[in-house]
Parts: sequence; C-alpha cells; structure tokens
Amino acid sequence: MAHLHDIVFDCAHPASLARFWAAALDGYGVAPYDDAELARLRSLGITRTEDDPTVLVECADGGPRLWFQRVPEARAAKNRVHLDLRAADPEAEIRRLTALGAAVQARHADHVVLADPEGNEFCLVVPRTREPT
Repeated sequence: MAHLHDIVFDCAHPASLARFWAAALDGYGVAPYDDAELARLRSLGITRTEDDPTVLVECADGGPRLWFQRVPEARAAKNRVHLDLRAADPEAEIRRLTALGAAVQARHADHVVLADPEGNEFCLVVPRTREPT
C-alpha cells in the first residue's frame, strides 16, 4: 500500500514559493542546506540557494513534505489538485496569507479560494455555524 511522501509544486521560482508556503503553514519550514547539498548545488554551477531549482519544505511533526521544483512553462489553467487549509479565525488568516503574498480569488459560504504568489489556487475552509435545533 502506498503512503504519501511529498506534495510537489511545479513553479517558476522554487525558493520564494517555498518560503511562502513555509510561512503559510503552521509547523513548516524550508529544509536546511547541509554541506553535501551545498556541494551538490555548486557542482551544478549554482552558488546561491535562492537559485536552487528544487526546494524542500518540511513539517516539524512529520506531516507531508512540500517539494518545489522549477519548470520552464507557466501555469496555464485551473489547478487539478489543490490544498485545503483551515484556521481558527478564517478572516484573520486571510489577512495573514494576503500579507505573505496570497490573493483572494473568490469567497463562498464554506470556503475562500486564494492563490499563492505564483497563482496556484488553494482554499481556506470556513467552518459553518450550526443552527440551533
């Protein structure tokens, strides 16, 4: 039986998109560069981690990793897969995410569609209030 290993984002600039998602998600951070990885990048002619064509974002509690890889083509259509996020205070979270570089695309009764800095859509689920019975 397969297990989820990574969620991969194709993007134009992996380092900046990885930083956005590391800041957007609780407990996530850009994986540190060790000497071996820095040597590997130098062997490819890459001298700045900002220019790394693949950047890993890890979760401190072992949650799914996010992998960002540079691709030459731009996003051409609606995502076929997207992430759904939740927060205790959705409106405060929308303000925080937009301050990080996200943009609100649409508001619905039970979720808000946002786009990350490269246009990848994701949703913030808005909990429904239960009607008294």
